[in-house]
Amino acid sequence: MGATYRRIADELAARIRAGELRPGERLPSTRQIARDWQVAMATATRVLSALQQEGLALARPGAGTVVAVRDFPPGRRPARPHPGEQELTREGIVRTAIALADAEGMAELSMRRIAAALGVATMSLYRHVRGKDDLVLQMIDTAIGEEPFPPEPPAGWRPRLELAARLQWRGFRRHPWLAPVMSITRPQLAPNALQHTEWNLRALEGTRLGFADRMYVNVLLFAYVRGLASALEAETQAERDTGLTSDEWMETQDATLRSMLTSGALATFHRMAAEDGFDFDLDSLFEFGLERLLDGLEAFVGAQSSR
Repeated sequence: MGATYRRIADELAARIRAGELRPGERLPSTRQIARDWQVAMATATRVLSALQQEGLALARPGAGTVVAVRDFPPGRRPARPHPGEQELTREGIVRTAIALADAEGMAELSMRRIAAALGVATMSLYRHVRGKDDLVLQMIDTAIGEEPFPPEPPAGWRPRLELAARLQWRGFRRHPWLAPVMSITRPQLAPNALQHTEWNLRALEGTRLGFADRMYVNVLLFAYVRGLASALEAETQAERDTGLTSDEWMETQDATLRSMLTSGALATFHRMAAEDGFDFDLDSLFEFGLERLLDGLEAFVGAQSSR
């Protein structure tokens, strides 16, 4: 058991340090570890205990074992100031705010909470950011800019729009708070976010679409990705509150769903569940919806070009 538990713990530790598992994110339960790595429950329990002893994880009531908030992913670790706060910077404040929002949710983020994480007085933050709105704008810009566009775009307007949508989805995936704080009707003027608009407008330059239609396409694509991604924060919060993943929560509803299916009122749904099954996750829904949206835009662009 010794070598096995250490190997699994090292694998999870590497994912934490690489930022694949974010601060506050729930780690696999003992049951998941036992199932996924084919080990005994005692070994799985020892894995989580080892991560806690190393300061990489902590047990949170109602949420299970989560990545320790104080252990920031590479590139996001805020510089802790020396006495006198000489090292406090705007970038450090923004990175700390992003890590806290990732771990605890946007509703829990406050200037006081950020100051406590940095070990400084709350008022000292205002020498670097004007206030909460300014901070959120900087958080958006930094988060969106984590994955820039390639220097050479792919050929064709459809692959270019698809690339932009995937970059946005990955960013929203990394930061569940990001989609809900970005507005369509009152868009924040974050330079990196505006680069997505610029990319999409240029992608459609070779078509017959006018600027108004090109902007509508840009907004439509963003609205789709943002709308679907808005479910990520609610799901993350639900996991924090219940300690259950969406799959685990569905298991608790199994008896109720079974009684509804056998009542005869949902015959088609029952047949689908019995014959084909339905493996639902947001990534699959994103892929399906993106393809259908681009199919529709392809027909629209083709119709405009034929006029």
